[in-house]
Amino acid sequence: MRTFPDDLVRAQREWSATYRQLASRPGRTELRRRLYRLSVQTYFHPYWQRRRPSPAAWCELRELGRTAGDVCGRFPR
Repeated sequence: MRTFPDDLVRAQREWSATYRQLASRPGRTELRRRLYRLSVQTYFHPYWQRRRPSPAAWCELRELGRTAGDVCGRFPR
């Protein structure tokens, strides 16, 4: 498993939480804007400057971004 910077993992966790909030309350402009900002922050993080992320790296980061109780959307193993 890769080691991601703490701020990148934190941004992914915030992204996941915001996405869940938006799913439960669709149409909330402030949540859509926050999701967009977090997406940009995650995608253009300096960690990715060394190399562009592979699909496996995105999957690992997303898994780290989910909370322990969040089983919605997890891939079967």
